[in-house]
Amino acid sequence: MGSSNTRIVSLPVTRFRNGTLIHGEDVVVRETTLTLILNGWELVTLVCSPGEFRELAVGFLCYEGVLQKREDLKSIEISEDEGLVRVETGQARPAEKLSGQFIASGCGRGRVSFHVTSDTSGVSPVNPCLTITPGEIFYLSNQLEKCSAIFQKTGGTHSAALCTAKEVVLFYEDVGRHNAVDKIYGRCFLEDIPLTDKLLVFSGRISSEILTKVAKMGLPLIISRSAPTELTANLAKELGITVVGFAREGRFTIYTHNERIVSETRKT
Repeated sequence: MGSSNTRIVSLPVTRFRNGTLIHGEDVVVRETTLTLILNGWELVTLVCSPGEFRELAVGFLCYEGVLQKREDLKSIEISEDEGLVRVETGQARPAEKLSGQFIASGCGRGRVSFHVTSDTSGVSPVNPCLTITPGEIFYLSNQLEKCSAIFQKTGGTHSAALCTAKEVVLFYEDVGRHNAVDKIYGRCFLEDIPLTDKLLVFSGRISSEILTKVAKMGLPLIISRSAPTELTANLAKELGITVVGFAREGRFTIYTHNERIVSETRKT
């Protein structure tokens, strides 16, 4: 994981406080671009935080269905100075729907429900046995906040953590909420990290695309400090995924499959 001082920069600012303008400095998050070259074709340019380009590129390709098993990835070459990542796979050329796209840090591509539903076709069934207690939900949500060092300094990033019910396993922060999840996806793909017994804790709104990433990873549960959309809830019901929103300050809301949330006594 990249150092936080490579991801923030100080800028001169003027603050208005108690009726007075005060000159000073503030730290803001850095933003860069990463162009993904797939088998010699310029596939996409992502707007992201500096660092973890390997994980981001691999996770993005996993989500898009280009990489499905470890053998699909022939080679990957990172050029941080140029903002380029070159990936070689068994696929001859990229899909036309992606070639040459520019995806901003918001990362949404404006897909309608037909395409989202198509993206989730053929995903593996999620683990029906994973359960979590309210205390564990609050603990993991607090851990996400504690890990989010760049957000605490700048307020300009999203965070995602791969967890068991007891602890954080992987954590990433990025200006793009989709990027943070893709970095987890890519790391798990590269290191063969098992996912069926894991869950995702997330800082941002749970869009249908975020839910689709969770489904493709085979995760049975997502917890967020924010809300899901209606399409997210509908997809989660169909896919057997538990969605927990507004997990903060001693409260949360379960939107789907509440059977995974159990009392402390039942868990023991």
